[in-house]
Amino acid sequence: MERGKMAELESLETAAEHERILREIESTDTACIGPTLRSVYDGEEHGRFMEKLEARIRNHDREIEKMCNFHYQGFVDSITELLKVRGEAQKLKHQVTDTNRKLQSEGKELVVAMEELKQCRLQQRNISATVDKLTLCLPVLEMYSKLREQMTSKRHYPALKTLEHLEHTYLPQVSHYRFCKIMVDNIPKLREEIKDVSMSDLKDFLESIRKHSDKIGETAMKQAQQQRNLDNIVSQHPRIGGGKKYKKDVCASSDLEVKNTSPMSEQDSGILDVEDEDDDEEVPGAQDLVDFSPVYRCLHIYSVLGARETFENYYRKQRRKQARLVLQPPSNMHETLDGYRKYFNQIVGFFVVEDHILHTTQGLVNRAYIDELWEMALSKTIAALRTHSSYCSDPNLVLDLKNLIVLFADTLQGYGFPVNQLFDMLLEIRDQYSETLLKKWSGVFRNILDSDNYSPIPVANEELYKKIIGQFPFQDPELEKQPFPKKFPFSEFVPKVYNQIKEFIYACLKFSEDLHLSSTEVDDMIRKSTNLLLTRMLSNCLQTVIKKRNTGLTELVQIIINTTHLEKSCKFLEEFITNITNVLPETVHTTKLYGTTTFKDARHAAEEEIYTNLNQKIDQFLQLADYDWMATEPGSKASDYLVDLIAFLRSTFAVFTHLPGDVDVHSTMSGKVAQTACMSSCKHLSTSLMQLLLEAEVRQLTLGALQQFNLDVEECEQFARSGPVPGFQGDTLQLAFIDLRQG
Repeated sequence: MERGKMAELESLETAAEHERILREIESTDTACIGPTLRSVYDGEEHGRFMEKLEARIRNHDREIEKMCNFHYQGFVDSITELLKVRGEAQKLKHQVTDTNRKLQSEGKELVVAMEELKQCRLQQRNISATVDKLTLCLPVLEMYSKLREQMTSKRHYPALKTLEHLEHTYLPQVSHYRFCKIMVDNIPKLREEIKDVSMSDLKDFLESIRKHSDKIGETAMKQAQQQRNLDNIVSQHPRIGGGKKYKKDVCASSDLEVKNTSPMSEQDSGILDVEDEDDDEEVPGAQDLVDFSPVYRCLHIYSVLGARETFENYYRKQRRKQARLVLQPPSNMHETLDGYRKYFNQIVGFFVVEDHILHTTQGLVNRAYIDELWEMALSKTIAALRTHSSYCSDPNLVLDLKNLIVLFADTLQGYGFPVNQLFDMLLEIRDQYSETLLKKWSGVFRNILDSDNYSPIPVANEELYKKIIGQFPFQDPELEKQPFPKKFPFSEFVPKVYNQIKEFIYACLKFSEDLHLSSTEVDDMIRKSTNLLLTRMLSNCLQTVIKKRNTGLTELVQIIINTTHLEKSCKFLEEFITNITNVLPETVHTTKLYGTTTFKDARHAAEEEIYTNLNQKIDQFLQLADYDWMATEPGSKASDYLVDLIAFLRSTFAVFTHLPGDVDVHSTMSGKVAQTACMSSCKHLSTSLMQLLLEAEVRQLTLGALQQFNLDVEECEQFARSGPVPGFQGDTLQLAFIDLRQG
């Protein structure tokens, strides 16, 4: 029972499930019927389900049949109506086809026009879009074109500014275009190109400056010379106005305006073309010759690019190299003044440029850098001048060199450079100058002494007399009273030597000018140099003339007279030095002239030479003595050689009457020279005759020989008694032969 109930329940459930599935099939969309059918096949009663499905289909077919039967007449009527409509539709179709054909035929032109209009609208839209894009791109292209133009015209600093605007303002607006990307990629290259080109311009500038440093320096030194001349004129004529005004002041060099100093300048030449100025025309400022714009532009460019330090280091390094080249003197610089001038011009030109860079740029060079270069330049310049000036033997060249060094120092001092060491070095060159002067005047004195006739100067008229008096300070009232023609006691070399000593003093004074020395220092220098001239050069020249073999007694006597007058003139030389230096002789440390000693020594040497020459002449006569010591009878007179000797002595001592006997020099009467010479000659003659008697070859004497010798001695005594030289007292001169008489 239970199984039967259970089977019945299962059958009912299956039937209900099949019913549900059928309803779902009827009501569900065909696309979703798959899951419903799958549930049928998942069960085991699909056969029964098929039976139910067939039964349901039959039911629906019966219902459809009933409905069709019910509506069949209406269907037939509808078909009839449709057939009628089909005919009308065919007519309508033909009409529409005809209308369409006509419309197509008529609208073909319109279609073409519309197609053209479409193309025009498309082009218009494209043009508008292109204009909009070009509106954005054109400023970029214009800026790039401007950049290229600026770079072509070497306006590098503006080009750098344009590049900056292009990079940060214009390119970001059109960054999606390919050409903009190319521009962006080229920007670093353009910056490097600007750097390289500006550096190339700087190198050209440095090379140009190196080549033209001498021109710049020459102009600066002309400025300094003009300023110094102007200062001298103002100091000499402080109340005189007018005249030429010098607009360029070397002491205010930093305030000079320089052409094209703006970094925006389009000119890059290092040196401007300036024609040589005449000496009487205004000299342009040294900085006006230079266009510094390449330096300024390069400095600005490197500053903007953040590489200022690199630029400063490069500039300083290159200028140091150029400084070393400038400071290297040429090997033949000492030969001419132009060699020194070119050397100085280059140095001045170098430092004029550096001084201007110092004052017109901020930090490109600093004072420490300038001072370092100047210290190096000063030491090398002084060393070069010491070396090359030592080769110079021409005092005129040394003097010109001194003036050039002073101008060189004044020029650089006007730009603020310390030059004390240069003036200290000039004091060293002063000693060398003095030596060259001494050598020159030694030659002058030799020529004067060699060309002199050693005869008193004859004067035929008052004009010639005054001319000699104007050349040499000589006063003799007795000579003035004498009628013309008359003679001065001295020969021509006295006024010539005196004037050459004055010329030497003037030459010494010329070197002391502009050395910023005190009057005492100048006076001391002149006096010391003059003393050297007298004690070394003039003294040596006089000694040389005195010691010459061909110098006769007349010349020696004249030298004694001349040196006596030159000795007296020393006080006038003292006054001359005092007048030109304004230093009184009473001033402490004033050096005295040693001329008195010089001329006294020369006079003594001349006197000794007179004595020596007389004795030599006596010896020459005695060599002619030919005594026959075995003679039986004496001659009737003194020996011929002795007669000739006595005649020579008389004529010789007659020359001594020219000696000024009233001139006292250091308590020694010049007239005593004749007395001393006469006494010396008599003693030498007596001694020589005694030696003839005492010679070893004379073994025996006859009375006749002794009588002949006695005649010769009497001749000598007669000469002594005759007073060949006035001034001897009593028998003083005869006593020279007393030993001979006693012998």
